[in-house]
This record gives sequence, structure tokens and C-alpha cells, in this order.
Amino acid sequence: MKTYVVGGAVRDALLGLPVKDHDHVVVGATPEEMVKAGFRPVGKDFPVFLHPETQEEYALARTERKTAPGYKGFVFHTSPDVKLEDDLVRRDLTINAIAQAEDGALIDPYNGQQDIKDRIFRHVSDAFSEDPVRILRVARFAARFPGFTVAEETNALMRKMVDHGEVDALVPERVWQEISRGLMEQKPSRMLQVLRGCGALAHIIPELDRLWGVPQPPQWHPEIDTGIHMEQVVDYAAACGHELPVRFAALMHDLGKAVTRPEKWPAHHGHEGEGVDLVQQVCKRLRVPTDCRDLAVMTARDHGNVARALELRPSTIVTLFERNDGFRKPERFSQMLLASECDVRSREGGGVSFRDRPFPQKAHLEKALAAARAVNAGEIAQRCVDNPGKIPELVRAARVRAVKEAIGFDGDDSEDGEERT
Repeated sequence: MKTYVVGGAVRDALLGLPVKDHDHVVVGATPEEMVKAGFRPVGKDFPVFLHPETQEEYALARTERKTAPGYKGFVFHTSPDVKLEDDLVRRDLTINAIAQAEDGALIDPYNGQQDIKDRIFRHVSDAFSEDPVRILRVARFAARFPGFTVAEETNALMRKMVDHGEVDALVPERVWQEISRGLMEQKPSRMLQVLRGCGALAHIIPELDRLWGVPQPPQWHPEIDTGIHMEQVVDYAAACGHELPVRFAALMHDLGKAVTRPEKWPAHHGHEGEGVDLVQQVCKRLRVPTDCRDLAVMTARDHGNVARALELRPSTIVTLFERNDGFRKPERFSQMLLASECDVRSREGGGVSFRDRPFPQKAHLEKALAAARAVNAGEIAQRCVDNPGKIPELVRAARVRAVKEAIGFDGDDSEDGEERT
């Protein structure tokens, strides 16, 4: 029985990156021998075992055979006579098909070390085409390692897989898992670029794919193209270290610009409202978690109002808080402000950058929300025991007054119209 470290641990060590987890392949052993040695079996589809002390994963060397569309249609075969090379040839990329023996020697039958030096994602064999999840994984790796490019032959293979409908067989949960992980990587825009480069994004999130080629007013969007804007926004959110809900909201906030009237472009009046249904559509299809969905819907609907927050009257600001449940969930409201800030400050193109521009809207609205939340609704209710129907009206009026005082507003405080930028 021989054991080898494989996959990400070897790759990351060669890249000079910290190694978090070690995966191992075991050659020349049976499941019974692993159990006898104290390993605990955990694999469902094929034999995987946890080391009795380190709890790291040890998988028996295996081969596999495609039996049905999608990523679940495989039959696995393990036996003591399966060679290490037989296991490695089924892996996705050459950079992930390098093994390290117990004495430190590297086994690299598919030239993964050279591809690491050349910063190339290259598939190991045609077995890559049997699992559509690998397209998502390559895109996610591109977000993690933005200096790498996809080999031409690998991109051609991925496009062929898309054309043959393999991507359409993916289950929503797996798509969301990979997309969400990619959003949390160093440069999420690379994930979008790889998915677009092979045609997969049009199948996975067509509402997003339609944004490339849609123009915006250059005085507000020097990058002009809405798709490029989305790349910039998610990268800015990643650079700020924001949480997943904020990054997903940043990705979804401008979907409505793809469905505004082309004859009115580059203007996109009303795109916020148009975008709400599209965001909900994406979230329903991909079964996006509630926290990500709710923040994305809020941001799509109200990022324009946040952008013009300094112009809003106190009554309109209170309505903004009410509509977004800001009194009960101020932390989520602040997340929407973060996503809206990413929208504004990420913009750059043609030698113009908004990166260093101030974004006072965030502090302005947070100050107003703190003042409105400080209103003692219970005290107001006690004064209205004889007329409880007046309580909501009086509480709202008190909140409007508190906001007016907090922001130093001295004009007409009647509510603004619904027009949004």
C-alpha cells in the first residue's frame, strides 16, 4: 500500500501558497485493509476514508466510467491494481493531477508543473468533457488564480460541452455552490469571463450574460459597457473583503439594464424596478439562500435611491427604511449601502476612475437610520391608548422629525416622488 498527496495541496505548494488541506490517494489497498488500519469510511459514491489521527481524506485510487448526462452519471471502480496514473488521468486540470510521494518525490505524468510555470489551465484528458461541473471549477479557479489563462484546446472543449447540453444537466444547488465560491475568490470577474468565453454563462445566468454590450452614459460610467461594469463592481467588492450576500447583490444590481428600451440607450430610466423581477427569477432558479436573495432584491430596487440619498427628503428616507425593513434589520440595510458603494466607486475607464471619490451617502443614511430607530415607539403607543389606530402615523411622523434633525434638513419634508436615477 502506497499513499500520495494529490491535487490542491501539491499545486498550492508549487505556487508558494499556504496549504490548508491535504487529500491523499491510496494505491494497492482494499477497503477492508483501510478499515483494519484504523481508517473510518465516509465515501458514498467511492471509497474515501478519514485518517484516524489527522482526519484528512484518503481515497482509494479509482477509475470511472460515464453512464448518464450531468455530473452524477458515473460508475467508479477501485481495486488494488488501479495505478496512480489511472487515477490522475481522470482529474480535471494538469495542475491538479500532480502527486507527491511519501519521500517528497513528485509524480507528474501530464506536465502539470510546466502548466503551473506557464500559468495555464489545461485539461488532462477527454475525460474532462464527461463532467460539466468542471467548467464551473475552471471558472472558479480563474477567479482564485487570476494570472492563469485557459488553454485554447480546453476552452474549445468546454464550448463543445456547452453546445452538447452538458451544462443544462447541472442541478441548481451545484451551480450556486460553484458560483458563490467563485464570488468569494480574489477576482470574481475572471470567473465571469471564463464562463462567457465558452458560452456557459448564457445557459447558467442568461439575465447576467445579456448585460455585455449594453451601453451606459459615459459621464457616469466611464467603462460604458454594463457587463464590464458588473465585472468591476464584483472585483471591488472582493477587494474590500465583503461577505457573500454583498458580493452577490453587487453582481445582480443592474440586471434591469438589459431589458430597458434600446432606443433610449444609453439611458436606463426605471431599470431598478425592471431588475427586481429578474433577480428574483435568478434566485428562484438557482435556489439562492434567503440572505443573498433578499439583499440582492433590495439592492436592485433601491441602489439608485441610495446614490441620490443626499437629495432625498426626510419622509422619503423613512419610506426607504420601511421598504427595506431597516428598523428591524439595520445590519442588512448597511449591507445594501456597501453594495451600492461598490456600484459607484468601482467605475473606471478611458483614464477616468471613481475609485477615490467619496461616498457620503452611506454615512448619511446610517446616521438617519440611527436617529429614526432611536424613536421610542412604545412611549408613543402609551400616549395613544384611547386611539391605537393613530400609533403608526404618529410613530412615522416622529421618525421623519428625527431624520430631519439628524441630517440638518431645513426644506419641505413632503415625500419625494418615485422617480429614480
